[in-house]
Amino acid sequence: MICFTPISYNNDPYNVAKNDRMVAINSTLEIDLTGQCCSESFGPYQYTATGGQVDFTRGAWMSRGGKAFIALHSTAKDRETGETVSKIVPQLRPGAAVTLTRTDVMYVATEYGVVNLKGRSLRERARELISIAHPDFRGELKRYARGVKYFVLPEHEEGV
Repeated sequence: MICFTPISYNNDPYNVAKNDRMVAINSTLEIDLTGQCCSESFGPYQYTATGGQVDFTRGAWMSRGGKAFIALHSTAKDRETGETVSKIVPQLRPGAAVTLTRTDVMYVATEYGVVNLKGRSLRERARELISIAHPDFRGELKRYARGVKYFVLPEHEEGV
């Protein structure tokens, strides 16, 4: 049997949450060190729409035993310059749309691992995201995090 319902029903986070152990898997164009995701624009230039990313992420959060994942490659090729760039960035590009706020993001996965940002401080978020960034960009990300005081005391910098 098939049931057709409008998007206002399908994407309602409260309806999504009715599914125990709901798993939402989405992607993003870039994520900053606080965990903000830009999944729809390159700076101010719109690339796509949000789709159900926010709805399903929040629904999975509310689901009993649910989990929400952001999965992305750690790098991409810049189409204009051809150089490799990190998709885990110090800050989102100017004008970027924040699709998922940092408080909405739970798990983030790259080819270098999976981290859980749920309930983490800015310092912890930065440390976790740097750990799954491409190794070529980790030094730059650490320098930025130190510069904006995500790592305030020397003991907070150990292992970063």
